[in-house]
Amino acid sequence: MCQSKNIYLPNLATIEAIVDETPDVRTLRLVFQDDQVRENFSFRAGQFAEYSAFGAGESTFCIASAPTRKGYIECCFRSVGRVTESLRRLEVGDSIGVRGPYGNSFPIEQFYGKSLVFIAGGIALPPLRTVIWNCLDLRDKFKDITIVYGARSEADLVYKRELAEWQERDDVRLVKCVDPGGNGPDFDGKVGFVPNVLEEAAPSSENAVALVCGPPIMIKFTLPVLERLGFADDQIYTTLENRMKCGVGKCGRCNVGNVYVCKDGPVFTAGEVKAMSQEF
Repeated sequence: MCQSKNIYLPNLATIEAIVDETPDVRTLRLVFQDDQVRENFSFRAGQFAEYSAFGAGESTFCIASAPTRKGYIECCFRSVGRVTESLRRLEVGDSIGVRGPYGNSFPIEQFYGKSLVFIAGGIALPPLRTVIWNCLDLRDKFKDITIVYGARSEADLVYKRELAEWQERDDVRLVKCVDPGGNGPDFDGKVGFVPNVLEEAAPSSENAVALVCGPPIMIKFTLPVLERLGFADDQIYTTLENRMKCGVGKCGRCNVGNVYVCKDGPVFTAGEVKAMSQEF
């Protein structure tokens, strides 16, 4: 971790590489310009940062790269508004601001010796990608690793190169899917919605944890499937990001009852999320 004493002052970073994951989703690889910041910056899987396009504002995204991979960080975003459109107009070599890391993280050390089930939908794969690579870089510490990932169509699947890499690995079970009608003739995955495909895949809940991230409707129908598969609330983790703004508990935008998602989260167990839902 390497934060400025001024919580609102970002560190400058240079865009080292750009990858267009889909027509409207882009990944930026960022390198901090200050040598000390670049050397000392650290984070844990699940934490997030504030990324600023100068003159436009800042947006909140997870740190999508793995903490086990040093020298850079990555963020992934969909172009949907003023800030993200400004970020998308930037090119390799341009500068952006980065504040963070903020929030809690996935308790990876508590997962040692367990099987891992990752469940993601659409643009919600980046918050789990950081954990996936973190765990794959420490592969001998975990048992089975299953990844269930789906999107509306083949074109909407992000990290296509990494999906292909995971599919080729003998120590990973990847189940990818697209919604009915979203597949082409050469699609080599499942056709169906993520909750249904998860139930068909039926990963074991014995000595396992499930990590879920996706649109609210996907999570709504995925949690009952996990319950039927035998996962208890304390075996299920998710990450909440869409309500956060300032990142430091000042603006109140992410407040739910007595919980501030940016400070108390963004990572919560299913039990914690259910308790929060009673506050609405």
